[in-house]
Amino acid sequence: MKAGEASALTSVKRSLFRHPWANAVGAAVLGALVVINAVAFGRGIDSPLLLGGVVFADMIAVGVGILVAAREVMIADQRTDATEARLAAILDSAMDAVITVDEAHNVVLFNRAAERAFLCRREDALGAPLERFIPQRYRDAHHGQVERFGDTGVSSRRMGDATTLWALRSDGSEFPMEASISQASDGGRRFYTVILRDITRRKNSEDALHRSQQELRELSARVVEAREEEKTRIARELHDELGQLLTALKMDLAWLRGRLPAGDADLAAKVEAMGAMLDQTVGSTRRIAADLRPLMLDDLGLADAAGWLVEDFAKRSGIRCDIQTAGDGAFANIDHGIATAVYRALQESLTNIARHSGAKNAWVVLAIENGSLHFEVEDDGRGIAPEDLAKARSLGLKGMHERVAYLGGSFEVARAPRGGTRLRAQVPVRAAREGGKA
Repeated sequence: MKAGEASALTSVKRSLFRHPWANAVGAAVLGALVVINAVAFGRGIDSPLLLGGVVFADMIAVGVGILVAAREVMIADQRTDATEARLAAILDSAMDAVITVDEAHNVVLFNRAAERAFLCRREDALGAPLERFIPQRYRDAHHGQVERFGDTGVSSRRMGDATTLWALRSDGSEFPMEASISQASDGGRRFYTVILRDITRRKNSEDALHRSQQELRELSARVVEAREEEKTRIARELHDELGQLLTALKMDLAWLRGRLPAGDADLAAKVEAMGAMLDQTVGSTRRIAADLRPLMLDDLGLADAAGWLVEDFAKRSGIRCDIQTAGDGAFANIDHGIATAVYRALQESLTNIARHSGAKNAWVVLAIENGSLHFEVEDDGRGIAPEDLAKARSLGLKGMHERVAYLGGSFEVARAPRGGTRLRAQVPVRAAREGGKA
């Protein structure tokens, strides 16, 4: 009988026996039959008609019982078939592929989504080993992972949390997927069910986005590098050419001062004012050149340039600032790109402290440990709020983050123990050298 015909039969539980009075009548009939049996078998052959009637009644009762039991079995089978049909329909309508294997890792369930994902008919998949759908390089590891999952006793978990999983189609092509696995026992046998989804489109989109971000990062790094080169050129010209011209003017002014006519106080005062203005111009030129590109960064290295920058910051801002360096000898061999990136990050950090923190003290730490450069700046000011970090105009912090990320490092801005802001960065020196200049 087909599962769809289950409604043609009605269980005893749903018949008249669901009413109390029907149960009472049935119990009375059975009780009367028991009494009649006792009387008939007590008289024995003295009442052959009574004995024969009782035996016939017993046969009818037994027959009815057998029919009722058989009917209940048929109804149970029909309901089981209907339930299985509904379950199969649900599985076939699912958007995700569902595959169930037994303890021997042979496929026992394969829905329509799995047929579409693996380009394999259900008839061909059922009974086949699961390895058929796993790339060769992952088969040994997959088998061991499933066995370990079975030993854990966990009912379900996500597969491949940190990595991309790959599956094998019948035509030999591979596709990325995300999956979860569950286990259940039935009759002493263990079954594993995997629900998986083809994420080829999403993976392609993520890869394209990653490539685009990498290209933008490289372009940004090249722009920064070109800007640093231009700053270096301008700083050199200011220091060499303009500096030489200003020095020549000072010498000419000194020559003129020695030849002033005696007693002309106005002319002497004018020359002195010119000298003071010339000295101010020389100082401004040196400051502008240093802001563009401190020549000591190229000539003396990062440690001395950072020390000069911290000292100059303390003089200008009035904020007490200490710097600690560890591994001074290693700073001399730092890649040019790393030195520039760290120096600019320090310069931007000190500028932010002077403008926004309201701090009275600041601390800078530079260290090289285990092949990485560690950089930390901290202040005791008002601190930075999380919403300030997310502001679109926080270009300084975003620029520092991009510089460090391009060099393969990590960058963190958080609340400092002293109540202010603490900036931490770490750059792998070797990776930065391989990555080139920032």
